[in-house]
Amino acid sequence: MSQSLEAGGDARSVAEAVARRSYGKLIAFLAARARDVSVAEDALSEAFTSALADWPRTGCPSNPEGWLLTVARRRIIDRDRGLRRHELAAPDLKMLSPELHTGMEITIPDQRLALMFTCAHPAIEASIRAPLMLQVVLGLDAKVIASSFLTSPTAMSKRLVRAKDKIRQAGIPFRIPDRDELPGRIEAVLDAVYAAYTEGWTEAGGNDVVRRDLTEEAIFLARLVVEMLPEEAEALGLLALILHAEARRRARRDPEGEYVPFAEQDLAAWDWGGIEEAEGFLLRASTLGSIGRYQVEGALQSAHVYRRRTGEANWAAVVQLYDVLAAITGSPVVAINRAVAIAELSGAAAGLEAMRELSGDARIAEYQSYWAARADLLARAGMRDEARAAYEMAIGLERDPAVRRFLQRRHASIHGTPGGAKS
Repeated sequence: MSQSLEAGGDARSVAEAVARRSYGKLIAFLAARARDVSVAEDALSEAFTSALADWPRTGCPSNPEGWLLTVARRRIIDRDRGLRRHELAAPDLKMLSPELHTGMEITIPDQRLALMFTCAHPAIEASIRAPLMLQVVLGLDAKVIASSFLTSPTAMSKRLVRAKDKIRQAGIPFRIPDRDELPGRIEAVLDAVYAAYTEGWTEAGGNDVVRRDLTEEAIFLARLVVEMLPEEAEALGLLALILHAEARRRARRDPEGEYVPFAEQDLAAWDWGGIEEAEGFLLRASTLGSIGRYQVEGALQSAHVYRRRTGEANWAAVVQLYDVLAAITGSPVVAINRAVAIAELSGAAAGLEAMRELSGDARIAEYQSYWAARADLLARAGMRDEARAAYEMAIGLERDPAVRRFLQRRHASIHGTPGGAKS
């Protein structure tokens, strides 16, 4: 009995590792052949179910990705049981049968980028393109995606289903488009890569393997886009932005695993090689004669690093960059960060005034960073009761235990008379 449980645990561990490592690669391969994303997802899901039933009995195959791919392809071939279809499928089934039993190595071409550009086709609604990539290429569920895009899980799920139907109904080809088609699609691809990295970045301690794998996948895809489009300024800007953030990963936790805010991080723990690489990509982007969101965000990261490295207060330049970014994106997230920068330049009251225009935006009602930033500015302005309430909201919305403890310490440090009066 214990051996059976152990074998089952080993099988599940292998299956989970394959899902983290190769989900998008497998889906992209299957979807390109089935011409249907939903069919590919269903077939791969059934293959994983079969693996969890078979591997504890027969042992984990030496090539688990090949095993899963073989089973999933058979599911796709079997899905239409019409006589003519069955006759056409018979040679394929015969060909696939030895693979399943012998563990034959199967080379799986990496078609993730082609699938991402498929999801960015003009026939797909623009606002759902990046979320669709996050689900079908990176395997994120609708709830996580909805949180990243400040919408409800139910609404996101419905829109994702409709987008997959559209790919099938419109017969959208699964390929990297011709160069003249790229400008209309590259933005959504970059948005998806950035959202994936951001989701992985939220667990900065390095203990969550799934999130760590997600950041590595995002960095890989960002490099792949730059390799394919070396003169695309925004692709260079995105890679610079991600590399800047990744270079500070180790410094975000102290030796006890507690969260360390940017202003208090140990510069010796930063990856200066990664920072220099990021600066190189920003410099290349600046020579290409165009400006966009990711270049500005990368420039902001560079400005923050410069301030820490030199000790020179450059908040006026930072606010100017946020002004440009706000004009480009209209994002409430950018508006929050802009308000924080204004507070550093002109005081907490000015920051709160800048943040006030966000109060009616329903998208930030459950956005943790808004409440954390607001709490900090309220505390600095001496509005203690309001600060405590904002901290309580931020603490309740925070998923990372270390960041939650950091916020709880900030909350506990607020003292003074009731009613927000200054001491």
